[in-house]
Amino acid sequence: MQTPVLDLQEVVVMRGGRRTVDELSLRVPAGGVYALLGGNGAGKTTTLNVLLGFVAPVAGRVAVAGMDPARDSRAARRAMAYLPENVALYSYLSGIENLRYFCEIAGLKLTAQEASRLLEQAGLAPVSHRARLATYSKGMRQKVGLAIAQARHVRAMLLDEPTSGLDPAAANQLTMAVRGLADAGVAVLMATHDLFNAKQVSDRIGILRAGRLVAEFDTDSVDHAQLEAVYLAHADEPEAITVQPTPMECEAAI
Repeated sequence: MQTPVLDLQEVVVMRGGRRTVDELSLRVPAGGVYALLGGNGAGKTTTLNVLLGFVAPVAGRVAVAGMDPARDSRAARRAMAYLPENVALYSYLSGIENLRYFCEIAGLKLTAQEASRLLEQAGLAPVSHRARLATYSKGMRQKVGLAIAQARHVRAMLLDEPTSGLDPAAANQLTMAVRGLADAGVAVLMATHDLFNAKQVSDRIGILRAGRLVAEFDTDSVDHAQLEAVYLAHADEPEAITVQPTPMECEAAI
Protein backbone atom coordinates (compact mmCIF):
# COMPACT_ATOMS: atom_id res chain seq x y z
CA MET A 1 0.00 0.00 0.00
CA GLN A 2 1.17 3.54 -0.77
CA THR A 3 1.76 5.98 2.11
CA PRO A 4 -1.62 6.30 3.86
CA VAL A 5 -3.45 9.58 4.32
CA LEU A 6 -5.35 8.14 7.31
CA ASP A 7 -3.24 5.93 9.53
CA LEU A 8 -4.15 4.34 12.86
CA GLN A 9 -1.74 1.92 14.48
CA GLU A 10 -2.65 -0.10 17.60
CA VAL A 11 -4.92 2.68 18.86
CA VAL A 12 -6.57 2.26 22.27
CA VAL A 13 -9.36 4.48 23.64
CA MET A 14 -10.66 4.07 27.19
CA ARG A 15 -14.13 5.11 28.32
CA GLY A 16 -15.74 4.26 31.65
CA GLY A 17 -12.95 1.87 32.52
CA ARG A 18 -13.27 -0.19 29.33
CA ARG A 19 -11.69 -0.18 25.90
CA THR A 20 -14.05 1.34 23.34
CA VAL A 21 -11.29 1.11 20.71
CA ASP A 22 -9.01 -1.83 21.25
CA GLU A 23 -5.61 -1.88 19.49
CA LEU A 24 -7.14 -0.76 16.21
CA SER A 25 -4.92 -0.57 13.14
CA LEU A 26 -6.15 0.53 9.72
CA ARG A 27 -4.85 2.58 6.81
CA VAL A 28 -6.53 4.47 3.98
CA PRO A 29 -4.40 5.70 1.05
CA ALA A 30 -5.16 8.57 -1.30
CA GLY A 31 -7.98 7.49 -3.61
CA GLY A 32 -9.02 4.62 -1.35
CA VAL A 33 -12.46 4.04 0.15
CA TYR A 34 -12.48 2.06 3.38
CA ALA A 35 -15.83 0.89 4.82
CA LEU A 36 -15.76 0.32 8.57
CA LEU A 37 -18.68 -1.96 9.41
CA GLY A 38 -20.08 -2.74 12.83
CA GLY A 39 -23.18 -2.63 14.98
CA ASN A 40 -24.24 0.15 17.33
CA GLY A 41 -21.54 0.66 19.95
CA ALA A 42 -18.87 -1.19 18.01
CA GLY A 43 -16.57 1.85 18.12
CA LYS A 44 -17.05 3.24 14.60
CA THR A 45 -17.94 6.81 15.61
CA THR A 46 -15.29 6.82 18.32
CA THR A 47 -12.71 5.90 15.66
CA LEU A 48 -13.79 8.89 13.56
CA ASN A 49 -13.62 11.12 16.64
CA VAL A 50 -10.03 10.02 17.23
CA LEU A 51 -9.10 11.10 13.70
CA LEU A 52 -10.90 14.42 14.23
CA GLY A 53 -9.02 15.06 17.47
CA PHE A 54 -12.20 15.04 19.62
CA VAL A 55 -11.04 11.94 21.52
CA ALA A 56 -7.44 11.30 22.57
CA PRO A 57 -6.20 7.69 22.56
CA VAL A 58 -4.32 6.36 25.57
CA ALA A 59 -2.05 4.27 23.36
CA GLY A 60 -1.11 3.83 19.71
CA ARG A 61 -0.36 6.23 16.87
CA VAL A 62 -2.73 8.33 14.75
CA ALA A 63 -1.83 10.38 11.68
CA VAL A 64 -3.91 12.43 9.25
CA ALA A 65 -1.79 13.45 6.26
CA GLY A 66 1.22 12.98 8.53
CA MET A 67 -0.22 15.09 11.39
CA ASP A 68 -1.25 13.92 14.85
CA PRO A 69 -4.83 15.17 15.47
CA ALA A 70 -4.38 14.89 19.26
CA ARG A 71 -1.44 17.33 19.17
CA ASP A 72 -2.55 19.63 16.36
CA SER A 73 -6.24 19.11 15.75
CA ARG A 74 -6.68 22.32 13.74
CA ALA A 75 -4.02 21.40 11.21
CA ALA A 76 -5.33 17.84 10.93
CA ARG A 77 -8.92 19.03 10.42
CA ARG A 78 -7.83 21.39 7.66
CA ALA A 79 -6.72 18.29 5.75
CA MET A 80 -10.08 16.54 6.00
CA ALA A 81 -13.84 16.96 5.93
CA TYR A 82 -16.40 15.20 8.11
CA LEU A 83 -19.91 14.28 7.05
CA PRO A 84 -21.93 13.18 10.11
CA GLU A 85 -25.19 11.27 9.95
CA ASN A 86 -27.04 14.57 10.37
CA VAL A 87 -25.15 17.34 8.59
CA ALA A 88 -24.79 20.54 10.65
CA LEU A 89 -25.74 23.27 8.16
CA TYR A 90 -27.80 26.45 8.48
CA SER A 91 -31.45 25.91 7.60
CA TYR A 92 -32.17 29.58 6.89
CA LEU A 93 -29.41 29.81 4.27
CA SER A 94 -29.53 28.40 0.75
CA GLY A 95 -27.28 25.65 -0.55
CA ILE A 96 -25.06 28.22 -2.26
CA GLU A 97 -24.93 30.41 0.86
CA ASN A 98 -24.02 27.49 3.12
CA LEU A 99 -21.27 26.39 0.77
CA ARG A 100 -19.81 29.90 0.45
CA TYR A 101 -20.03 30.47 4.23
CA PHE A 102 -18.24 27.27 5.23
CA CYS A 103 -15.60 27.82 2.57
CA GLU A 104 -15.03 31.37 3.83
CA ILE A 105 -14.43 29.97 7.32
CA ALA A 106 -11.74 27.79 5.73
CA GLY A 107 -10.22 30.86 4.04
CA LEU A 108 -11.69 30.23 0.58
CA LYS A 109 -13.65 32.78 -1.42
CA LEU A 110 -16.22 31.38 -3.86
CA THR A 111 -18.45 33.24 -6.26
CA ALA A 112 -22.08 32.17 -6.47
CA GLN A 113 -21.34 30.65 -9.87
CA GLU A 114 -18.42 28.62 -8.50
CA ALA A 115 -20.56 27.42 -5.58
CA SER A 116 -23.36 26.40 -7.92
CA ARG A 117 -20.95 24.43 -10.09
CA LEU A 118 -19.60 22.55 -7.05
CA LEU A 119 -23.11 21.75 -5.83
CA GLU A 120 -24.02 20.38 -9.23
CA GLN A 121 -20.86 18.24 -9.26
CA ALA A 122 -21.95 16.85 -5.88
CA GLY A 123 -25.26 15.80 -7.44
CA LEU A 124 -27.55 18.61 -6.27
CA ALA A 125 -30.00 19.74 -8.96
CA PRO A 126 -29.55 23.41 -9.98
CA VAL A 127 -33.18 24.19 -9.16
CA SER A 128 -32.35 23.63 -5.46
CA HIS A 129 -29.14 25.67 -5.23
CA ARG A 130 -30.87 28.88 -4.10
CA ALA A 131 -33.54 27.21 -1.96
CA ARG A 132 -33.25 27.33 1.82
CA LEU A 133 -31.79 24.28 3.56
CA ALA A 134 -35.02 24.00 5.54
CA THR A 135 -36.61 22.63 2.35
CA TYR A 136 -33.84 20.07 1.70
CA SER A 137 -34.09 16.34 2.25
CA LYS A 138 -31.35 14.57 4.18
CA GLY A 139 -29.72 13.39 0.96
CA MET A 140 -29.67 16.94 -0.43
CA ARG A 141 -28.01 18.25 2.74
CA GLN A 142 -25.34 15.58 2.46
CA LYS A 143 -24.59 16.72 -1.08
CA VAL A 144 -23.90 20.20 0.25
CA GLY A 145 -21.46 18.64 2.72
CA LEU A 146 -19.73 16.79 -0.11
CA ALA A 147 -19.52 20.02 -2.12
CA ILE A 148 -17.79 21.69 0.84
CA ALA A 149 -15.23 18.89 0.86
CA GLN A 150 -14.65 19.29 -2.88
CA ALA A 151 -14.24 23.06 -2.58
CA ARG A 152 -11.70 22.75 0.23
CA HIS A 153 -9.61 20.21 -1.71
CA VAL A 154 -9.26 18.08 1.40
CA ARG A 155 -7.04 15.03 1.45
CA ALA A 156 -9.43 12.89 3.51
CA MET A 157 -13.19 12.52 3.97
CA LEU A 158 -14.83 10.91 7.01
CA LEU A 159 -18.46 9.76 6.74
CA ASP A 160 -20.60 8.51 9.62
CA GLU A 161 -23.61 6.41 8.53
CA PRO A 162 -23.93 8.39 5.27
CA THR A 163 -26.82 6.35 3.82
CA SER A 164 -28.91 6.13 7.00
CA GLY A 165 -32.47 7.25 6.24
CA LEU A 166 -31.89 7.63 2.51
CA ASP A 167 -34.08 6.02 -0.14
CA PRO A 168 -32.32 3.73 -2.64
CA ALA A 169 -32.02 6.44 -5.32
CA ALA A 170 -30.50 8.97 -2.89
CA ALA A 171 -28.13 6.33 -1.48
CA ASN A 172 -26.97 5.47 -5.01
CA GLN A 173 -26.36 9.15 -5.80
CA LEU A 174 -24.33 9.52 -2.63
CA THR A 175 -22.32 6.42 -3.52
CA MET A 176 -21.43 7.89 -6.90
CA ALA A 177 -20.45 11.21 -5.31
CA VAL A 178 -18.19 9.48 -2.77
CA ARG A 179 -16.61 7.42 -5.52
CA GLY A 180 -15.99 10.66 -7.42
CA LEU A 181 -14.11 12.10 -4.44
CA ALA A 182 -11.95 8.99 -4.27
CA ASP A 183 -11.27 9.13 -8.01
CA ALA A 184 -10.00 12.68 -7.42
CA GLY A 185 -7.47 11.33 -4.90
CA VAL A 186 -9.32 11.79 -1.60
CA ALA A 187 -8.92 9.11 1.07
CA VAL A 188 -12.40 8.12 2.31
CA LEU A 189 -13.22 6.38 5.59
CA MET A 190 -16.89 5.48 5.92
CA ALA A 191 -18.44 4.13 9.14
CA THR A 192 -21.66 2.32 8.26
CA HIS A 193 -24.21 -0.43 8.91
CA ASP A 194 -25.07 -0.53 5.22
CA LEU A 195 -23.55 -3.71 3.80
CA PHE A 196 -24.88 -3.09 0.29
CA ASN A 197 -23.46 0.43 0.08
CA ALA A 198 -20.16 -0.73 1.58
CA LYS A 199 -19.87 -3.36 -1.13
CA GLN A 200 -20.80 -0.86 -3.86
CA VAL A 201 -18.46 2.01 -2.98
CA SER A 202 -15.47 0.70 -1.01
CA ASP A 203 -12.33 -1.10 -2.10
CA ARG A 204 -11.50 -2.35 1.42
CA ILE A 205 -13.73 -3.40 4.31
CA GLY A 206 -13.07 -3.80 8.02
CA ILE A 207 -15.50 -5.21 10.60
CA LEU A 208 -15.33 -3.71 14.08
CA ARG A 209 -16.68 -5.49 17.15
CA ALA A 210 -16.39 -4.09 20.68
CA GLY A 211 -13.66 -1.76 19.47
CA ARG A 212 -11.52 -4.44 17.88
CA LEU A 213 -11.01 -5.06 14.16
CA VAL A 214 -12.09 -8.68 13.81
CA ALA A 215 -11.99 -8.98 10.00
CA GLU A 216 -10.46 -7.02 7.14
CA PHE A 217 -10.38 -7.78 3.41
CA ASP A 218 -10.47 -6.35 -0.09
CA THR A 219 -14.04 -5.71 -1.19
CA ASP A 220 -13.72 -7.56 -4.49
CA SER A 221 -12.69 -10.72 -2.61
CA VAL A 222 -16.25 -11.32 -1.36
CA ASP A 223 -19.74 -11.22 -2.88
CA HIS A 224 -22.76 -9.78 -1.07
CA ALA A 225 -23.76 -13.09 0.50
CA GLN A 226 -20.24 -13.74 1.81
CA LEU A 227 -20.00 -10.22 3.21
CA GLU A 228 -23.31 -10.63 5.02
CA ALA A 229 -22.21 -13.99 6.44
CA VAL A 230 -18.95 -12.56 7.78
CA TYR A 231 -20.72 -9.54 9.25
CA LEU A 232 -23.41 -11.61 10.97
CA ALA A 233 -20.80 -13.97 12.38
CA HIS A 234 -19.43 -11.04 14.39
CA ALA A 235 -22.74 -9.34 15.21
CA ASP A 236 -23.45 -10.85 18.64
CA GLU A 237 -20.79 -9.05 20.70
CA PRO A 238 -22.04 -6.86 23.61
CA GLU A 239 -22.11 -3.18 22.78
CA ALA A 240 -19.38 -0.77 23.85
CA ILE A 241 -19.73 2.92 24.71
CA THR A 242 -19.26 5.55 22.00
CA VAL A 243 -18.34 9.21 22.32
CA GLN A 244 -20.35 11.63 20.19
CA PRO A 245 -19.05 15.08 19.15
CA THR A 246 -21.20 18.12 19.85
CA PRO A 247 -23.04 19.90 16.99
CA MET A 248 -20.51 22.76 17.20
CA GLU A 249 -17.66 20.26 16.77
CA CYS A 250 -19.40 18.76 13.74
CA GLU A 251 -19.68 22.22 12.16
CA ALA A 252 -16.01 22.89 12.83
CA ALA A 253 -15.04 19.61 11.18
CA ILE A 254 -16.97 20.38 8.00
